[in-house]
Amino acid sequence: MKAVVYRGARTLDIEERPEAEPGHGELGIAVAYTGICGTDLHIYHGDMDARVGTGAVIGHEMSGRVAAIGPGVTGWSVGQPVTVMPTRACGECPACVRGHSHICHRMQFLGIDSPGAMQSRWNVPADLVIALPEDLPLEQAALIEPTAVAVHDVRRADVGADDHVVVVGGGPVGVLIAAVAQGRGARVLLVEPDAFRREVAVELGIETLDPAAADVPATVEERTGGAGADIAFEVSGSAAGVVTAVDVLTTRGRLVMVAIHPQLRPVNLHRFFWRELELFGARLYQRDDMVEAVQLIATGAVPAQRLISRVGPVGTVADAFTALESGGSVMKVLIDWQEQAR
Repeated sequence: MKAVVYRGARTLDIEERPEAEPGHGELGIAVAYTGICGTDLHIYHGDMDARVGTGAVIGHEMSGRVAAIGPGVTGWSVGQPVTVMPTRACGECPACVRGHSHICHRMQFLGIDSPGAMQSRWNVPADLVIALPEDLPLEQAALIEPTAVAVHDVRRADVGADDHVVVVGGGPVGVLIAAVAQGRGARVLLVEPDAFRREVAVELGIETLDPAAADVPATVEERTGGAGADIAFEVSGSAAGVVTAVDVLTTRGRLVMVAIHPQLRPVNLHRFFWRELELFGARLYQRDDMVEAVQLIATGAVPAQRLISRVGPVGTVADAFTALESGGSVMKVLIDWQEQAR
């Protein structure tokens, strides 16, 4: 089997490794596709070496098929299409005890804290595996994990029909949040400076706005009869994005912080006081979010295929990372592992 191994900042090796049988309670998965996300880019840049370390197999967005069934595992069949929820909670910390296992204090994240999906065969705990419909293309299924992020974020905000929603940042997760919120009946505006990302969103039926060409808060006020947005999602990770997300909100509006900000950001706390705004953090997802994401993609409610910009074999993995970090006309990039099984 082949595996992509992180060796240090901007260095990936493709290694041939012996294929191991799944252990007790595990399923062996023949990986079909692996997606590359922002966290993978942070690892690639060397920003997470203290946690990941060199010699790690990364990756957690994926799809594949059951290839082997370990001892003690029932209810699965070889060849069954699957994806993996790559988070393992301890079950004992305060967060887990309160029912918030997705933010476990001792979370083990597959592809960060343990070997991930950038390998042609991946042995994982069976309780983290999620079955897929037989007719769901595995290429699209590789986007279930980021779609689950969007589902969780929209649930966290309690988005309802006719809510005015502003999504600041039109990368893959921002577009997915916009699509999921719109599917719940919300009136969505996506704020994004990049023309290609706006074009993708428009093709999905999402209204967009270029912040360089229009006054975003003024536009939102006009759309809402002077009230402002009920909910804003900050997905850009920028200081300007935080300012915009706060400025567009109505009285008792809800700001959902989705992006990971690597540094402290100025926040207009006076506006929080004056309008009694609410701030919500949104991190990861729960199993129900993954299950809903499967259904949204399988039914076409989230048109995942349009978000896939590039698919290449494992030998092009370095080029795939370069394409993502350079920006431009790229949304999701997938690595195709299926040639390894041929």
